[in-house]
Amino acid sequence: MKVVLGVSGGIAAYKACELLRLFTESGHEVRVVPTREALKFVGAPTWAALSGNPVSAEVWDDVHEVPHVRIGRQADLVVVAPATADVLAKAAHGLAGDLLTNTLLTASCPVVFAPAMHTEMWQHPATRANVATLRERGSIVIDPAVGRLTGADTGPGRLPDPAEIFQICRRVLRGRPRDLSGRRIVVSAGGTREAIDPVRFIGNRSSGLQGYALARTAVARGAEVTLVAANVTLPDPAGATVVRVESTAELRDAVLAASGEADVVVMAAAVADFRPATRHDEKIKKSHGEPESIQLTKNPDILAELGRRRLQARPADPAGAGETAGAAVPAGAAAHPGRGTAGAAGRAAGPASVARPAGASGPGGAQGSAGAGGSAGESRPADVRGPGAVAGAAGAVAGEPSGRVAPGGVPSSGEVRGGVPSGGVGSGGGSEAAQGRVARGPHPEVIVGFAAETHDVLANGRAKLVRKGCDLLVVNQVGEGKAFGTSDNAATVLVAGGEPVEVPLGPKEDLADAVWDLVAARLT
Repeated sequence: MKVVLGVSGGIAAYKACELLRLFTESGHEVRVVPTREALKFVGAPTWAALSGNPVSAEVWDDVHEVPHVRIGRQADLVVVAPATADVLAKAAHGLAGDLLTNTLLTASCPVVFAPAMHTEMWQHPATRANVATLRERGSIVIDPAVGRLTGADTGPGRLPDPAEIFQICRRVLRGRPRDLSGRRIVVSAGGTREAIDPVRFIGNRSSGLQGYALARTAVARGAEVTLVAANVTLPDPAGATVVRVESTAELRDAVLAASGEADVVVMAAAVADFRPATRHDEKIKKSHGEPESIQLTKNPDILAELGRRRLQARPADPAGAGETAGAAVPAGAAAHPGRGTAGAAGRAAGPASVARPAGASGPGGAQGSAGAGGSAGESRPADVRGPGAVAGAAGAVAGEPSGRVAPGGVPSSGEVRGGVPSGGVGSGGGSEAAQGRVARGPHPEVIVGFAAETHDVLANGRAKLVRKGCDLLVVNQVGEGKAFGTSDNAATVLVAGGEPVEVPLGPKEDLADAVWDLVAARLT
């Protein structure tokens, strides 16, 4: 396919060379259109050599070919990386002073902007308004990453990793629907760790790959994504707000706080069922006698708690409106308007947990199980990064969340560790309708769980679907070379009140898209 790579004048222009390489190695024909300022960072000969195509910055070059019209018309995708505040402003206001801005006006294909600028410039109300305008018109604007900027400053404004930008562009080229635009989604990923002492912990084998695939694909489909990552070492997905946690207690606090403004919550993290009853302040020493036993206590179940909270918050429905899925609705519980409940027992979710294989980690050799669990345990102090951060008791509220890619949403930025983003939209935010967001209630409309099983996969999954009170349950078999730590996955998606959906073995992004297809169909 034909890709136009617009490059504007920022220090991050050199990173666009890597993005160009990713496109060309994937077989795409790339035409680089830099601004005059971009050529001060990376010269035209470099772009021409890497792309194999001529490079122009002015509309007056090769006038007989009418490049300011032809390039945009022929493109299958236009991506501007880095996109400076200047280029965003010109694009939002329809200015056409050079070949890049002319190309943006004539392009009839999808347009992706990857901004990079200093924090104050990104957070300025004028830039926020320009980004909101571009999103309302259907452009994809990826929020910048948080990290080291020019000089000694650190904050939101860094160009996202070229590989992450490429993944979003690749999905746009594949023509995936933007059916999650304006939706706020919370995804948990990775595996929690329950401390035994300062060195050892009870953990599990989850790598976070599936949760990160869910976050990336949701961003590409237009959602505003908060990713709660438990002990994951993967690069942050471009466009997602990343909340870093370690223990089950921290994960619970972050998920519950973020879910209040979410349309969808997907619990893909492997969460410990149990934690040590006592956390030792000092490393447990090896003795000559029998090893000290570790007493375990149960963690509450986050997935079941989400289901219970949603059921309790639903308004009374004396007329019996709404489709009922599964068993009869329990007395006093009403269906969500326009949607059904997941059955009687489903909303009275008990303390049971989704079993996941677990192993001990650390030199102590302690072992414990990890699965869908919940809360409690010792919560470490929040480490909030980003301007305007305020640490709170139930999970820190840090600045403003990053990762706004959905059209219409005024972008925010910031990274949170051990807490949650406020979900605010920053200065000049306005109402939900003004920002192109969907009005929502206080609890998620769709709740999705994951269940990793070693035996009786479907039978255990069906029981958990009802017990947890979720709408969808992604069930897969784990074991040697299956699910954990691999790039592929296969699963059965159990649907409350519907038929199961089989997803064959394939990339984890394919499973993620299958989940979002089902989620989009359930959103009212």
